[in-house]
Amino acid sequence: MTFAPGGGPGADTAVGPWTGGHVGTLLNVVIDPDTEDSLFDVRDLVGLALRRNPKRAHLLVSRVLGKHVPSDPGLVIAAGELLGVLVAAALDGGPEHAPEDSAAVVREAAAALGTVLRLVSDGTGSPEAAAERSWCLRRARALLAPLKTRHPDAATLGYAETATGLGRLVAGAIGSYYLHSTRHTGNGTVPYGAFEEEHSHATSHRLLPADRSRLDDAAVLVLVDDELSTGATIVNTIRALHAAAPREQYVVASLVDLRTGDDRARFDAVAAELGTRIRTVALARGSVALPPDVLERARLHLDGLPPEELPVPDGGVVPTLLPVAAGPVPDRYGSEPSSFGTAADAAAAGGEHVLAALSPAQRAEGILVLGTEEHLHLPLLLADWLNAQLPGTRVRFSSTTRSPIVALDRPDYAINSVLAFASHDRTIDGPGPRYAYNVNCTGAHYGTIVVVPEPGTDPADLTGPGSLTAALRSVCDRVLVVRLSGSADQAPTAVPAAFPAPLHGPDFGSYAAAEVSWLLKDLSQVQLEAPTAERERAIQAGTAHYAESLPVEYHPSAEYLQIFEAALERSAGRVAQAVGAVSELALAVRDRRPVLVSLARAGTPVGVLMKRWIRAFHGLDVPHYTMSIVRGRGIDETALRYLAAHHDPAQVLFVDGWTGKGAIIRELQAALERFAAGHGTAFGPELAVLADPGHCTTLFGTREDYLIPSACLNATVSGLVSRTVLNRDYIGPGDFHGAKFYAQLAGADRSARFLDAVTARFPEVRQAAVRDAAGRLAEAPAADWSGWEAVVRIGAEYGIANPNLVKPGVGETTRVLLRRVPWQVLANPAARADLDHVLLLAEQRGVPVVEVPGLPYSCIGLIRPEAGAAG
Repeated sequence: MTFAPGGGPGADTAVGPWTGGHVGTLLNVVIDPDTEDSLFDVRDLVGLALRRNPKRAHLLVSRVLGKHVPSDPGLVIAAGELLGVLVAAALDGGPEHAPEDSAAVVREAAAALGTVLRLVSDGTGSPEAAAERSWCLRRARALLAPLKTRHPDAATLGYAETATGLGRLVAGAIGSYYLHSTRHTGNGTVPYGAFEEEHSHATSHRLLPADRSRLDDAAVLVLVDDELSTGATIVNTIRALHAAAPREQYVVASLVDLRTGDDRARFDAVAAELGTRIRTVALARGSVALPPDVLERARLHLDGLPPEELPVPDGGVVPTLLPVAAGPVPDRYGSEPSSFGTAADAAAAGGEHVLAALSPAQRAEGILVLGTEEHLHLPLLLADWLNAQLPGTRVRFSSTTRSPIVALDRPDYAINSVLAFASHDRTIDGPGPRYAYNVNCTGAHYGTIVVVPEPGTDPADLTGPGSLTAALRSVCDRVLVVRLSGSADQAPTAVPAAFPAPLHGPDFGSYAAAEVSWLLKDLSQVQLEAPTAERERAIQAGTAHYAESLPVEYHPSAEYLQIFEAALERSAGRVAQAVGAVSELALAVRDRRPVLVSLARAGTPVGVLMKRWIRAFHGLDVPHYTMSIVRGRGIDETALRYLAAHHDPAQVLFVDGWTGKGAIIRELQAALERFAAGHGTAFGPELAVLADPGHCTTLFGTREDYLIPSACLNATVSGLVSRTVLNRDYIGPGDFHGAKFYAQLAGADRSARFLDAVTARFPEVRQAAVRDAAGRLAEAPAADWSGWEAVVRIGAEYGIANPNLVKPGVGETTRVLLRRVPWQVLANPAARADLDHVLLLAEQRGVPVVEVPGLPYSCIGLIRPEAGAAG
């Protein structure tokens, strides 16, 4: 399998001149890309800068690593996962043995990332370019997710300090044990081995695995670094580790490989000498030609530069210290694949603290998340989490470093600015100056810089004159510090295998135990309800999230229940046909073995009906779970881990009731991407729905916007279970998200009535449903997101800038009338037969109904923006 470059034009890109041009001219350094066996032109991935190091004149500065150059966290993750997919191919026999369809997917993902690299990334580009970048990143990550594998016989080693996060991404993609080398003083663990990186500013590396057997027993060792120049460090590592425990194969993975022919021959010679095999994979290959006098050229140029005047931080402003979040065990002591989710959980918790500390206006400003030296992976996940929560905000990720680099403010040079400060990490070479690069570049101001130091870092080490936060505060409006519990030198402990037990009826919910397993925590005894107007003000002001409380449960009047019954009688057949069609599609896309996972709570009755259809006509008793997803907060990752532990993630299919503008599908896709990056486990991002009036998915029963009777009521048609709750006062680490069981409403429960009425119509609609599904499979209808476009247009017409306050479709409009403070309802007069309950609710709440002929939905609910609110 030969790769063609997926990147851009190399020496000159759409973002300006190549950032290695100045050093190339100054030192006569020539980088020659290898286009035969590369996914990218190497110059698209790196620029060049001048080192302050007598051993090496130049530094390759990566655009996709997030170390020295603030980068889009999604780009960093996608590049690392792409490298991991190449490693997986090498472990499975090499690219020449990879299926051609997999090779095509890899090339397509690389092409998407190449487009990202060619588009403006500094926040000054057009909205269209930003939208294209975002789409390409999502596309690349979605393509890569199914190519991730599990190799429990392998161990992955990342190199400190630059590649500690990259190594973790590769380990996640191949499902292996992970360890990175370290220059930390450690916790007394006896080093497994040590090796030298001769050209580095700090040369000594140590390995401190808490469980030495994980390296001894690994049949294959994967060595990950950001770049290979000569490969000398790799050779040193392999010699040291092979002496400790000989193994059959090593795979060396790097973003760029610039070794000479002699360097490559040395790898072959070492492999033959040791009786092993060394494979190499890289996103881009090439060669670098250096003149014999390159070090002297660099020295003369550095001597001619004016003295570097670094900002002197005075420490006069104290940063904001955020509440402590649970910190994972550092990877320097070794991490099992089963523990990878701990970092993702900590990142999400830290991200929530960041959002809580910022006003809506401050959230809209540029945000830089800054890791520290070896601590890269968790800050990267936190940046990616914020990026998903704040569409339209420029969120970037980078890290502090010990490497002294010359900063020159010119477009053809990779390092344009520098901040210096005193170190706070405990390293074997003692304290010294540390640096943050390209943080205060011209035109790239960040309103907020979020520092994520190692777990247990003393805040006193981060503050005061000469400190990191003082340096940062001199170039931004505010500095937030995410504090993590534990210690940078804490030893790993066993990850508990136990999960919370799923809930079942009749103890929780009114559905039969065999029909659904609730992956929720029972909060029935907690008072969570708040007045609707009070909740609305807090939600729009950004002082509370809608999932932290519950609306007062609506008690339907006798008149309203009569409307429900009439609607059920009128539409049960249409609902049954839609259930049948989407059930047949579910069987087709999950190889007749779907694990149905409904998104609580609108998806739950749909999942029960799909389970009934599949059992009735195919004789299969498929699993059915319900779990929580929260707009703006993501999916319940404890529930995802439970599913991954009990089922093949490839068979899981997420189910919901309907689409409006597609907010939940976007939330689902982003959350699953984060989970795959943090845990190394990929779930399919498809969402199956009963009705898709927003045109947001390809797995749907119908695209008509008609009344689904289960949308008429709240808990009393959803198993007497509330909407889900994510409130840190009641949901701790390892808990499922919560919900309440309203057993006291049993007299008004219509859950079984709805299910039985629809199920009774299954036989008469079976043929039509099967025909609908077959037509969809043959025609492959597109998801064009036309519903989102309609929402944006209508919001503009009514002066609503926040699309979250425009609720399209019968189901969403009903929710507005039952849970929120509606402003008005727009109704399509042609859909009058499906709107009786909407009209009644609007009348009862004094909400005006405006007829809008030609409305793209049957109705749309509008929420009035509160003055100064974010929505």
